[in-house]
Amino acid sequence: MQEPHKFAIFYNRTIQPELQRLDKHRKRVLRKIFWSALVMVGVLSLLAYLDIFVLGLLMTIPVFLYVAGLFNDFRKFVQEFKPNVVRLILDFMDDGLLFGELKYEAKKAIPKVQFLESKIFGVVPEVYEGEDFIEGRIGDIEFDLCELNVQEISRVRERLDPVFRGIFIRAIFKHPPKGIILVLPRTSLPQLSNSLKAFVALGNQKMDGYISNLEFTKAYTVYGSKNTKLSALLPEELMEYILKYRKAKGEIFMSCVGRTIYVAIKNEKDILEPSWFRSNVSFDLVKEFYEDISAALALIQAIDKSH
Repeated sequence: MQEPHKFAIFYNRTIQPELQRLDKHRKRVLRKIFWSALVMVGVLSLLAYLDIFVLGLLMTIPVFLYVAGLFNDFRKFVQEFKPNVVRLILDFMDDGLLFGELKYEAKKAIPKVQFLESKIFGVVPEVYEGEDFIEGRIGDIEFDLCELNVQEISRVRERLDPVFRGIFIRAIFKHPPKGIILVLPRTSLPQLSNSLKAFVALGNQKMDGYISNLEFTKAYTVYGSKNTKLSALLPEELMEYILKYRKAKGEIFMSCVGRTIYVAIKNEKDILEPSWFRSNVSFDLVKEFYEDISAALALIQAIDKSH
C-alpha cells in the first residue's frame, strides 16, 4: 500500500482542487435555491395582500419549476461527487506495484447470486442494494468489491431487519485450494444460526480444535469440510491479520468455496457522502474512504501472500 504521507501530497495536488470545484458548484446552486424561494414567497405575500392570490399561484408556477430544476441540479451534484473523488483515489492506488488496473462503477454491485454463494449469511434478502463497485487484481488474485446494504423480513415483526451493511469482497484464486471453510465472529452466531445449520447440513464440521491460535478461536468459530487443509486456507499469518484488521476497522465474516474467497466487512457508516449545507473540502472526509478501501485491499493482499 502507498505510504500515508504520499496520499496527503496527492490530496493537496489533485483531490483538493476537484473538491473546491465541486464545492463552488454546491454553493452556487444553494444560492440560486435560496433567492428563488425568497422571491416566490415575497410575490405570494404581495399578491395575497392585494387579494389576487389565485392569479399569484399561477404566476409562481414558472418559478416553482425553476426551483425544482435547481434541486435536480443539486441531486446530480450529490450523484457525481463520490464517483469523481473515488476515481481520483483509485488513480493514486493504481501506482501500487502489486495492483492491476482498478476499475470503478458507481451504481454497480456484486450480484445477489454471488452474495448467496458465499454461504455466510444464509438468508434470501428482501432488500439487496449495492454501489461503488471496484474490481482489479492483486498479485495472482482477481477481485471485486462493493458496498452492500442487505435486509430481510423480520421473523417476529412486520418490518425489515438488517442482515449486513458494509464492504463485500469476492476474490478468485488462480488455483483452487483444497476444501471449503466458513469463518464467523462468535458475537454474530445468534443471528447466523440458520447459515451455520445449512453449512453443517452439507457435511461440514467444526474445526476450532485444529486451530492453535487461541485468540483467534476466542473471537471466531471456523467450520469446514473434512478434506479442508486449514494451513492452506487459514494460515497463521492470515489469522493474525484478521485479528488486527478487526480491531482497527470492523467485524469480519469469511468463507472459501471452490476457487472463490468471500469477505464481508461490517461498516455502518455512510462513506464519502457529501453534505448540502457545509463545505466538503475536507481531507478527513476523503482520508476515511481511502483508509477503508486501502484496508480492504490490504486484506486481499494478505490472502494473496498467505497462499
